[in-house]
Amino acid sequence: MRRIALLAGFSLLLFLITASTYGSLGVILPTMIGELGWSFEKAFLGFSVLGLLTGASSWLPAILIRRIGVRWTLLLGAAVLAAGLLGFAGAESLTRYYVGAALCGIGFQMAALIPGTHVLSALYRQRALPFGIYFTFGSLGGVAGPWMALAIMGATGNDWRTYWLIQAALASVVGLVCAALVGGSKWLATAAHAVDAEVEHAARAAPADARVYRTAHEWTVKAALRTPQFYVLLAAYFTHLLTGVTVASVSVTHLSEIGVAAGVAAAAAAAIGAKMLSLESLMQTLARLGGGFIGDRVDPKWLLVGAQGMLVVGLLALASATTAPLMLLYAVGTGVGFGLTVLAVSMLLLNYYGRSSNLELFSLTCLVGAVSAAGPFIAGVMRDRLGGFAPTFQVFAAVIAVVFVAAIFMKPPRPKANWA
Repeated sequence: MRRIALLAGFSLLLFLITASTYGSLGVILPTMIGELGWSFEKAFLGFSVLGLLTGASSWLPAILIRRIGVRWTLLLGAAVLAAGLLGFAGAESLTRYYVGAALCGIGFQMAALIPGTHVLSALYRQRALPFGIYFTFGSLGGVAGPWMALAIMGATGNDWRTYWLIQAALASVVGLVCAALVGGSKWLATAAHAVDAEVEHAARAAPADARVYRTAHEWTVKAALRTPQFYVLLAAYFTHLLTGVTVASVSVTHLSEIGVAAGVAAAAAAAIGAKMLSLESLMQTLARLGGGFIGDRVDPKWLLVGAQGMLVVGLLALASATTAPLMLLYAVGTGVGFGLTVLAVSMLLLNYYGRSSNLELFSLTCLVGAVSAAGPFIAGVMRDRLGGFAPTFQVFAAVIAVVFVAAIFMKPPRPKANWA
């Protein structure tokens, strides 16, 4: 029962964190801009700060978990996140707003993906379903965030400060509950030891042609970093983040521009773009849930191959999405590709390198999130020079196609004695 409670608690925490940051900031910002007199350029820079700090701070949770344990890392992360949301609530200047965005980015990593995957991997031998459920709730947070913002704003007379205060309180309470459920390090270590023994026994007993490869060897970080497979997974994680942040930032504008060119009114084209973005989020949710159900029966490598292929198709469709079928293909392709990639990469890191160094390896993988924040900037530069966003999507699709091919030919890494 404690394992189920932890899965539920961490899933709810990821849902709330995603909803209160990436899921709702864009909905609340126009009201904040109107009241505080900010420019859109300076206000939306907060998104870049949030994304940059989410990726750049990914090394911090791993260090804290090793030194002070999961419980205290969660408590500290919830406190940092709440401080960031309170910074939004009390924003009178851009500086305070930017500090709030930075704290939300740091708190996101400290309380969400890294401790969540670390604990769940220690509690479950068959990890695909719990990981799928966990990541699904993250996607649902992105879907529900705008509706939560609109509902609370509507009930409070457009009082955006109250919205941020409510989110800060919710994040604090759920973070405290998760920390209490984890408890001291002794219980978690005992549970992890039992799971590790089961995983090692199953891996050693598995036939050579098993459908899902799982290593029987616990890799060191240094040894894992010497294998090309790690960099394929790193590249896949980078490309999915690059796609996600770029599509979320510029797809509506892009569809508006090419819709106008095709004779569709700008407002109607923008509305269609927003609906496609919502459909993409729904596809992410369904892909992660479906991937969780089959990830222990089908090698996650093929989930990754399929995800990267879907991203290529989705981006190419988006580049010229002037018809309903192409827009649908874009939403399904990028949504399924984005949703499945993070699940597949998380599973493959564990299957290929074991759990003992996964905390550091997953943290290193998350670091690329800081670099992917450049996606919208690259899109803007190419738009100014080439007259549209289509070339950006096409170039990104070509980069992902390289990762797609590499993933097809990727085989499980084999440990060498001198790497340990």
